[in-house]
Amino acid sequence: MVKLVVDRITVVLGSEVVLEDVEFEVSGPGLVQVLGPNGAGKTTLFNTILGLIKPVKGRILVDGVDVTGNPRLVGKYVGYVQQFAGIGLEFPITALELVAGAYLLRQQKPPRLFKRKTALKRALEVLKKVGLEEHALNKPLAQLSGGQKQRAFIARALVFDPPILIMDEPFSAVDPHGRVELAKMVGELAKEKLVIISSHDPTLLIEYTSKVLLLNRRVIAFGDPDEVLREDTLRKVYGSAVLVYAAHVHISDSCPPRSKY
Repeated sequence: MVKLVVDRITVVLGSEVVLEDVEFEVSGPGLVQVLGPNGAGKTTLFNTILGLIKPVKGRILVDGVDVTGNPRLVGKYVGYVQQFAGIGLEFPITALELVAGAYLLRQQKPPRLFKRKTALKRALEVLKKVGLEEHALNKPLAQLSGGQKQRAFIARALVFDPPILIMDEPFSAVDPHGRVELAKMVGELAKEKLVIISSHDPTLLIEYTSKVLLLNRRVIAFGDPDEVLREDTLRKVYGSAVLVYAAHVHISDSCPPRSKY
């Protein structure tokens, strides 16, 4: 079991306080949803956990190790799938090459050339695990569907078998059917790893979710889904975007513009 502690972090970018006294701890395996409106600081939180942003106050601990502001150290524990932005799609790279290349680049001792077979074998294992079809392995990424591309990027994050997987809005470029299938795969991963994921559609992953963090620059609520996904709690952050159908609460901003935070 792995434990992540976010210890009262405050992040200032430029002159703006983007996160203030954010504090929570989670253990895995399990799935944690991070919810909040566009600009709430979800991406900034992830970048801070990853060590890419150093908070002006507070610490990030993984299994008791202080990894604050140290991406190299964080990389031993965390795999990351960033918001989809057509990464690398201008290059004629295949899914298999993407994942195997990530494996090779991580090798510390040269020569990397002689580890190519090992890298390809590991890449195939992970791509199979995330459910990318065999016929798609050697196609250029530009020819794959949104769901197939996302599976390839998830495989790249998993190739080193990290105990923690962070995913920033992984469903944003995927069609409705693909989202359901991708959610099932993420749910399976959460049986083995601590998966922390931001999304604008909490219902998609609700059956797999162990904890929900409601964020709007500060922690508004944190706890079990039934405690957080309540109309009165969600309205504190989303206002009139919260819609109630029968006994179910939904958030109507499923396709917002992306935020730098």
